Amino acid sequence: MLARVTTWEGGTAEGLRAASEEMQADVGLGPPPGLKSNGITMLVDPERGRVMMIGMFETQEDLEESLPVLKQMNPPEGIGSMTSADVYEVVVDIRM
Repeated sequence: MLARVTTWEGGTAEGLRAASEEMQADVGLGPPPGLKSNGITMLVDPERGRVMMIGMFETQEDLEESLPVLKQMNPPEGIGSMTSADVYEVVVDIRM
């Protein structure tokens, strides 16, 4: 499994909270067409205006096929600008 980790900086506390609420409200809609992610985690630091989004992908092919969709997505207002996008191999994922 792979994790695509993007970081965003320069957001406002209000904008980050609104983006979080928007994402939670849209969960029932499922992923956008063509996005082959099997999960997402959003970490927010409203005081510093930072966000980290971790998208999970079962295979390298799923990630590669999803990249065009990810590049076309527009982030919610107030979230800031993406400062990095990195891919990691997931070697441990424990949920309790």
